[in-house]
Parts: sequence; structure tokens; C-alpha cells
Amino acid sequence: MVDSPLNERVVPSQREALRAWITLRRAANFCEEALASDFAAAGLTESQFGVLEALFHTGPMHPCDLAAKILRTSANLSLVLDQLERRALVRRERGATDRRYVTVHLTEGGAALMEAHFAPYARHVARLFAVFTPDECRRFGDACRTLGLHAVQAEHT
Repeated sequence: MVDSPLNERVVPSQREALRAWITLRRAANFCEEALASDFAAAGLTESQFGVLEALFHTGPMHPCDLAAKILRTSANLSLVLDQLERRALVRRERGATDRRYVTVHLTEGGAALMEAHFAPYARHVARLFAVFTPDECRRFGDACRTLGLHAVQAEHT
């Protein structure tokens, strides 16, 4: 490792954590850039694709649950839902007994778009992760989940 002022200011455990963080962010950025063509082919942003994918696989959801599922804020999700609703890819339905309760549904157009674009996207993700064995993919996913849960817990304690 190259000597630098950073190396003099941090203890080894901090140095390794910083190195891991930078490596994780760079890998995520490269993967996001690689997958951007899939979102563009569908005429969607990453957030829009995420909403449609979540609804496609789990069915109708409350906006707060949907925001948590795709790792976006409620404010950002409102904008994304407005955009998707204008394109008739999703619809928001108010509850029959409580009009304050809203559920987001995938429309036939949204389902057709996901039918056409999800499989190529999944194949692209699989190609990116082909560098790992299935067990390594599982362990990597577990490690990322552990890190995410720890980060959430650490921020709330």
C-alpha cells in the first residue's frame, strides 16, 4: 500500500473499512452504469424500473412499503409514481373503507413492459455476477445485507 497522509491518520481497521467501502461503491457504480442500457431500452429510469419490478414480482403495495423495497424516499417515490401513472404503467387505488389508504397496482401496460424487459435485465445481472460461483453470490448478498442492516441499526442508536 502506498504511504499517504491518510495511512498515517487512520488505524488499520479504519483503513480496511475505508478500502472496502470505496471498492464496494466503485463496483456498484460500474454495475449501475452497465445496467443503465437495460433501463434505457425499457424507456425507464432505474427508480421507475425498480417500482415496476417490485410490483411485477410482489403484487400491489402501499407506497411506504414500495419505497422501502426499492430503497427510495417517500418523496422520491411520489414523483416516480406520478411519472409512471402518466404513462399508464401503474395506478393508485384508494381503499374502499379508508380512502386515506392507497395501494399501487401494476397496469396491463406495466406488466407487458416488464414481461418484455425483465428477462434481458436478469440475464445481464447474471452476466455481471458470473465472476462468482452461486455460493459466492449468496455469501456476497448475505454480507451486503448484514452491512445494510448494521448501518440502519447504527444510525438509529
